[in-house]
Amino acid sequence: MSVAILPFLAFATSQVGTPGPANMVLLATGARFGLRRAVPFVAGVALGKQLIIWPLGFGLMAAQDDYPLIFNALKWVSVAYILWLAYRVAGMRLKVGEAEGQPPGFAAGLIVHPLNPKAWAMITTGFTTFTAAGTPPLQATATIAICLLGLQMLLHPIWTYAGQRIAVSLAGTLGEKYLMWALAALTVASGVYALFAGDGL
Repeated sequence: MSVAILPFLAFATSQVGTPGPANMVLLATGARFGLRRAVPFVAGVALGKQLIIWPLGFGLMAAQDDYPLIFNALKWVSVAYILWLAYRVAGMRLKVGEAEGQPPGFAAGLIVHPLNPKAWAMITTGFTTFTAAGTPPLQATATIAICLLGLQMLLHPIWTYAGQRIAVSLAGTLGEKYLMWALAALTVASGVYALFAGDGL
């Protein structure tokens, strides 16, 4: 009675490390403000997934069958949020070290994953596929929470720094606008795919 940790880590790495709404926003934020200024936002994004893991681990999934309308509403709130993120990304311009205004902060990062259907689908899969029947909820939830937090603390800064390096190459060039539009399109596409391909929200 336990979580299959190594298979789950392999699965989770494929999810946390690949393009999705959160990583596209991290990439764009790094491109706009640089990794150093984006650290509070990165930390918020990493910790925000815990706001999904613990309620799911302690029975929120059991309520899905009893309250389908609430879960459907959450599904479309997620879509709306992803579209708003994409709009913001599309309008950003690459001026690392010179960007006006403040980068998104810790609180803004916290809500990225709770409104990210890819995150819901991934965590639900973790509990339903990699956790043995009869595993105590605290053990299963803590194991999944620790695994995902460790991966996020490693991979989220990499995405953010990648954005910073892209900005160094493209800031002020013709490719800048097209890059941000492409990131916005990927944000929408990855979120909508996760929404309809998974059994999460």
